[in-house]
Amino acid sequence: MRANLLILGGTTEATAFANAAAEKGLTGTVSFAGRVERPKRQPLPQRIGGFGGIAGLVAYLKAEKISHVIDATHPFAAQMSGNAVAACAQADVPLMALTRAPWTERDGDRWTHVPDIAGAVEALKQPAQRVMLAVGRMQLAAFAPNPQHFYLLRLVDPPKDLPPFPDHHVLVSRGPFTEGDDRALMEEHRIDLVVSKNAGGTGAYAKIAAARSLGLPVIMIDRPAVPERREAHSVDEVMDWLRHSGVDLGV
Repeated sequence: MRANLLILGGTTEATAFANAAAEKGLTGTVSFAGRVERPKRQPLPQRIGGFGGIAGLVAYLKAEKISHVIDATHPFAAQMSGNAVAACAQADVPLMALTRAPWTERDGDRWTHVPDIAGAVEALKQPAQRVMLAVGRMQLAAFAPNPQHFYLLRLVDPPKDLPPFPDHHVLVSRGPFTEGDDRALMEEHRIDLVVSKNAGGTGAYAKIAAARSLGLPVIMIDRPAVPERREAHSVDEVMDWLRHSGVDLGV
């Protein structure tokens, strides 16, 4: 079978899979939601922007004659993942999610689990502290009800609007980061508390390890639920799935 893949991207896993697919000579497109202004260049053709919900994605799959979909979006892109499950079922296109395991607590961690962004906002209703807020620029406005804190914001792109906090510092930087660098950053800004999504993987883990080494508490935002689907945890697993689906991967 000659494959035509749709890779729902925006993660290191998506880039790793796109590189592997290109090396195998596979045809496909890497799709970005458009939340990052300068997405990492991919070895396959790429598109930027939404599909227009489930119906729009179904239409795209049919129009582009997509043979397989690989959902390698961020673990918190629950709406896109849900749309992919529904659209692939309607269009009868096989779907595999390339996921990363969530982080789990280790000795020395001081985590407070919250179910979502609203839970993190509620947890910050406390006296002023110096907070490393690692939730991405799209959700900064949600934290406006807690202006008493100093916020350290590390973002991939500069914010389009001023963050809604009177006391903050913005760093524009793209990971991966090291534990040593993040520890030094937290010490420089005298951080008391870290707020993080449970993104999993290694690329964003440095801040969690640094918080542990400094004995800092972490407000950990748990992952949203997504519909049941096939999942793989490595590029090789996805390649095996494609091979067993009849895709010619060469030697």
